[in-house]
Amino acid sequence: MVDIAHRQCKWIPWLRHTQHRLSFSRAEVVLLNSWMPEQQIIYNLLRVFVKTVRFTDSANNSGGGILCNYHIKTLMLWACELKPRRQWIGNFNAIRISVKLLHTLAAWLTEARCPHYFISDCNLFDVLDDSAELTASILMSVTQPWLLEWFIHNYLRRCADLCPAIVSRLFDDVSTSRKLQTAVSAVVRWRSRMWPIVSCSLFMLFQHDMANCVSRLSPTVRSCLYLIKELPRVDHILSGYYTALTFLHVCYRIIRNSLSDGLLDALSTLCLQSNDARRCLRAQHSSVLSLRQAAVLMKVVATNSHSTVQLIEIELAKAYLHRALRCKDSDIDSVYCPANVYLAVLNFTTGQYQTAIDHCTLALRSRDHSQCSSQHVVQGELIPKIDDMVDIVLGLAVFYQFIRISALDRQQRTQNVNVFTTELFAHYLHMRCLSVQKYETSSTDPVWRYQKYFFESTKMFICDVLLFRSVNRTKYSANYRRLTVVREYAEPVTASHLDTSKLVQLLQQSAIEHLTRFRELEAQRPRPCQVIVTTEFEALYAYKRGEYQHCFSLAVRNVRKLTAGLGMSEVRIYAYPELIQLMDDELASVIGLSVIVHPSRGTLMRHVSIHQLSLCLYLMTQCQIKLNHSLESLALTLNYVALACRHPQCALFMTLDELILKLIERKIKMRVGRRASHFHSRLEAHQRLYRVLSKRINHVIGLSFPGPV
Repeated sequence: MVDIAHRQCKWIPWLRHTQHRLSFSRAEVVLLNSWMPEQQIIYNLLRVFVKTVRFTDSANNSGGGILCNYHIKTLMLWACELKPRRQWIGNFNAIRISVKLLHTLAAWLTEARCPHYFISDCNLFDVLDDSAELTASILMSVTQPWLLEWFIHNYLRRCADLCPAIVSRLFDDVSTSRKLQTAVSAVVRWRSRMWPIVSCSLFMLFQHDMANCVSRLSPTVRSCLYLIKELPRVDHILSGYYTALTFLHVCYRIIRNSLSDGLLDALSTLCLQSNDARRCLRAQHSSVLSLRQAAVLMKVVATNSHSTVQLIEIELAKAYLHRALRCKDSDIDSVYCPANVYLAVLNFTTGQYQTAIDHCTLALRSRDHSQCSSQHVVQGELIPKIDDMVDIVLGLAVFYQFIRISALDRQQRTQNVNVFTTELFAHYLHMRCLSVQKYETSSTDPVWRYQKYFFESTKMFICDVLLFRSVNRTKYSANYRRLTVVREYAEPVTASHLDTSKLVQLLQQSAIEHLTRFRELEAQRPRPCQVIVTTEFEALYAYKRGEYQHCFSLAVRNVRKLTAGLGMSEVRIYAYPELIQLMDDELASVIGLSVIVHPSRGTLMRHVSIHQLSLCLYLMTQCQIKLNHSLESLALTLNYVALACRHPQCALFMTLDELILKLIERKIKMRVGRRASHFHSRLEAHQRLYRVLSKRINHVIGLSFPGPV
């Protein structure tokens, strides 16, 4: 349903805002995409003809048009369905087919009948005025020679006017078919040469619009799902670019405020490439649904290697578990205990052993573990790699179930045997954390507690039994008689809040990986007379992390490639807040200065962008200063700056690039000046020392020495 009134009612105010129309746009898109190229050409020609001759409302500003684009679409839908395939492919003649379809449209106008394609009893020509007969007669009088001449002068010639004069002049004489074919071929050749340049410009404009959209409109689950589906249809390499921008936007928002529920759901949607918007909205206020969201992420992590994306999923699972503990209904043990145990598992996986111990303590402080139903036990399929003992126990449990079913020789209801009770697994994990930390004082207490609670438990699973047996047969051993002296837990608990610093670091790292991959795919596209470097984001991130030698190597390689005379590069880095967070204070200050110089550009961030060469020269200079390079190295960089100003790329430089180049030149000259003044001061000190020593020696032995050389 779309908020569009009937054409006869759109001038009435109260009807214009209350009437709705059925829309079949999604089905129409599917059908139009299934058309053959010949059918799409005919559809385009008919639309141009009907609109240019002013038969439609959009072309006729008076509103008196009889036809609209939807009539042409309906005509083509019926034609593609009723006409066999051979009439479109065999001996294809666009003018002949177009004339036949225009005559069919004239017959519909004469009969006042235009059958709707989707609704059989709907007539699109339900109301016609007196001009319908005139329009029908004009359409019926269209012949093939007339329509061909019309397309040459009103369609092909307009396309040729966009070409250089040497191409457009060919249409001055198209009296024969050979001359017409020569003129059209010249237009096609010119378009094939210019299209890569135009496509690069459009591609950069699309990058800017996407960055602007992500920066101004915070991503949501619905927007992420939509773009995940639609971006590959536009260009397959844009998906990684959007993911990188979203990751950086979330980092920017976390640093300024905190991780909100909406951003958390959007991140999980990007990582999982699927989600349910309604379930995410309900899960923001439900501890059980938040626990399920965490379980989905943990299940993905448990079956994959720990890449950067998987580490992000671990941090997102932690965030969902913390949100489950913050909900109003989190005080029930069926949520409280598993959430803390899963948090302990995830923190143990990432090496945060003290935090894992704290969560184990919180889980064991729960008084009533009987409320932990079978749906909220610790599931083995959700546990990442902890140690070989747990993996062996889970495998033995599955093997035991298989042997049992085979031995009984009958089909039984398959049960999930890869489960642990929350209390017993919390005891084991607590003991495991202490062993990794090499906790010496009262190191046997966790083993005694584990054994005590095992013997006192009334409900356990086969994995609990196998794990307990494995513990007793390994280095974890204790005296059963000393179980009565077990002390209560008194460790401090510091795991009540979520630390997002690790998530920010992983998001930035993954964003740089996506941006680098995006540049590599972009470099593989046809770029006439242009060169592009692919590691400027990697160099920027290396400088942010303090890896100056690695950043210097990448920057030098990029500068040499960009100044090698291989051509011009139009690739720019748009200075949105998401990317400014990766830059140092001086570069951010220069960006702010460029906005102050041109206030109107502050609202249009497209003009606040940095050329690849300017950014690489700045990083190269900063690394040289940090690494205390020689004066010869700084002089070489100064030569690169001068070369950049004389290079054809300087025509692409904007105010921000000019400020950066001036900043680089000033920093190098100040560095050279300080080094030179330091050298002269040391020379003067040596000269003074020489004169003092000469006087003393002359006084002692009475000899005369020449002055300092």
